[in-house]
Amino acid sequence: MPAKLRILVVGCGHMGTSHARAYQQMPDDFEIVGLVARGAGSRQKLNTEFGGHCAEFADYADALARTKPDAVCISTYAETHADYAVAAMEAGAHVFLEKPVADNIADCERVLATAKRLNRKLIVGYILHVHPSWQKFTELARTLGKPLVMRMNLNQQSSGANWETHKNLLRSTSPIVDCGVHYVDVMCRMTGSRPISVNGIGARLSDEVVPGQINYGHLQVTFADGSVGWYEAGWGPMMSETAFFVKDVIGPKGCVSIVAKTAAAAGKSADVDSHSKTESLLLHHATRNADGTFDRTDEIIDVTDEPSHDELCRREQEVFLRAIRENTDLTAHWQSAVDSLRIVLAADRSFREGRTVKL
Repeated sequence: MPAKLRILVVGCGHMGTSHARAYQQMPDDFEIVGLVARGAGSRQKLNTEFGGHCAEFADYADALARTKPDAVCISTYAETHADYAVAAMEAGAHVFLEKPVADNIADCERVLATAKRLNRKLIVGYILHVHPSWQKFTELARTLGKPLVMRMNLNQQSSGANWETHKNLLRSTSPIVDCGVHYVDVMCRMTGSRPISVNGIGARLSDEVVPGQINYGHLQVTFADGSVGWYEAGWGPMMSETAFFVKDVIGPKGCVSIVAKTAAAAGKSADVDSHSKTESLLLHHATRNADGTFDRTDEIIDVTDEPSHDELCRREQEVFLRAIRENTDLTAHWQSAVDSLRIVLAADRSFREGRTVKL
């Protein structure tokens, strides 16, 4: 195995840029051999940031053939994920793939089967897995007893370039699919239980959204242990900045919430750095004294390790590097990726068919 992995960066938008910056910050481990984007503007902007030393490509297949990378980072639109990932693995490369794995279950399973068959390392970009505060949030949720009630959302009031990006994403996926995989994945890890049914609702709030697609959605998922959770997501200039950031878990023994005053401030919902902010956790204990009063005061757990979005992406690349170097068993990681995708796709189907979907 080479001392330095030659990596091809595919997609130069928000996520691709952050991952590319991570590789630049790890020069002993990675060498960027090419930047791929269909539009020249995004790759030229990123290349300029890096001093103009990277090869640029408009065509992915051409870039893959000419650079022959050890690894490929894919941060493109969801409908391209499966074919791009399979092509990279068949060309001999390991893959870091932004979520979701694919825009349908069949393609998701095809990608995972290819990784297994060819013995390639495949890391899916579940950024909250590497966030220390979200790890603590999940750990505390598991102390609250069963069943759990999990309430989460991430609405984004977008305009200008952010709204254009969202409209492009909406050509192939809804907000509850694109962002929802993160949060239903967290729910699955909090409960450790099997999801059994999903309900979804949605609305198309703008004529600018491609016909047949929704830019607002809400899902409800029920687990075998009796736990329930909801997730809400909407994109666009019409979205409210009020209560766009809710991360709250309730159990028989109390509740734990992410308190992110800065991230939840007005005008912050479109800021990608705010999407993973925690700042502090609020832990409430439900136990009471004989007179019915609470026997413990609420605990404020300050977050000292609060990585930026770029720093979280760097930590993801450290996970990717270890998986390659140490031959990590990724079976559980892959199962998590397919389970969370199955839930959000079921929610989209529930909305469109007007019925509860059994899993």
